Amino acid sequence: MTIITSVEELKAIYDGVSEASLVKVTRVLTPEYRQMIEASPFVALATVGPEGLDCSPRGDLGGAVRIRDEATLLLPDWRGNNRIDSLLNIVRDPRVALMFLVPGSNTAMRINGRAVVSVEPTLLESFEMDGKHPRSVTVITIGEVYFQCARALMRAELWNPERFVDPKSLPTPGTLLKAAKADFDKESYDREWPDRAARTMW
Repeated sequence: MTIITSVEELKAIYDGVSEASLVKVTRVLTPEYRQMIEASPFVALATVGPEGLDCSPRGDLGGAVRIRDEATLLLPDWRGNNRIDSLLNIVRDPRVALMFLVPGSNTAMRINGRAVVSVEPTLLESFEMDGKHPRSVTVITIGEVYFQCARALMRAELWNPERFVDPKSLPTPGTLLKAAKADFDKESYDREWPDRAARTMW
């Protein structure tokens, strides 16, 4: 196996960055970038901490994040598994990266920046949903924002219904858990999960 071990070797292979790849990066949201972010119900949040890296899916109807201003995003932390891997990382290392997807569009949006975890009561209350509030809100200060080349999503045909995988052909969550813990009760988990999720969405 031939391994690349230097920046010089790598750049020799990937030579020639296009003008568009450079000029698309902005320090704040342009009106057009704002429109893309507001249309996205899903974002992957990447963080880093002493134990390593984490990438967590986040989603919400009406937009994955709330835009406070051209340089600030608000990301509520709704019900989950309480591992809080992303939040643990952020309170120790504020660097974050986000990738937003817009269903039906092959243009992904990227943001790199810094974040803090807020429990300001008025902020939590502003996200009320079904009488419930997030336990925290991640406040993200944008360092740079840009759109991603569409080729990856085009190659994957991500939004092509003819390419959708039948969920019944895949392992259930209970099966995945049993593979990790042999005595796990996968039948009970799979039977109870849909109702539990519906009752604890917020």
